[in-house]
Amino acid sequence: MGRTWVVTGGSRGIGRAVTDRALAEGDTVHVLARSVDPQSWPAAVRDRVLPVPADIADAGSVQRALAAVEEVSGAVDVLVQAAGVHRGGRLDRLTDDAWDEVLTTNLTGAFRVARGARRLLSPGAVVINIGAVVGLRGYPGDVAYGSAKAGLSGLTQTLAMELAPHGVRVNLVVPGFVDTTMTAGISESSRETVVDGIPLGRPGRPEEIADVVWAVAGASYMTGSTVAVDGGLLASFGAPRPRRQAG
Repeated sequence: MGRTWVVTGGSRGIGRAVTDRALAEGDTVHVLARSVDPQSWPAAVRDRVLPVPADIADAGSVQRALAAVEEVSGAVDVLVQAAGVHRGGRLDRLTDDAWDEVLTTNLTGAFRVARGARRLLSPGAVVINIGAVVGLRGYPGDVAYGSAKAGLSGLTQTLAMELAPHGVRVNLVVPGFVDTTMTAGISESSRETVVDGIPLGRPGRPEEIADVVWAVAGASYMTGSTVAVDGGLLASFGAPRPRRQAG
């Protein structure tokens, strides 16, 4: 019998790739997002896509969404927190509104979802938070996003300790620079700068992150762990990528 997943932000980007991977493996996925179109999935898996309209930044919306999940499935085996928003800006330019939006969605929203989903997570369940390299290493212009993702790392560690006695694991998967709609809006020069610092020499693909999320979901002795999927970016952050040898 397949597992039951909840994926926030599961209608696009990394969240969509995670949803697709779970569906391909025969599992059922509650997709929490502001807008979910089941018709965007192939007919063969559409009956296992359970759309749940939700705004992760709104406490009431989160409560209603998780109540709907409980009513349909009762219990959740895997919770993946992929919902997020990015607003760039250095300290002297970032507005209070942008700061609040990023922190509310990426950190407070993740806390509320985890808290609300706690009653649905039975022994053997796993929570996988989707972090970011800038949550572990500073990057100019990402003061809000980096702070939120750093907080998510701390949340992961603490929840891992709190939920371990109940048989629930909590881990953090940290993508590097991945080609998604979120990263599509950056300038070409910024993109070149980031990619030049990636040892593997290219951005990641959402499905590559989903592969690791799938593996972490099945890793029964892993909790409180941080798993980077970044092409080596963390290992070389700030250093130029070595040029490839000819021949």
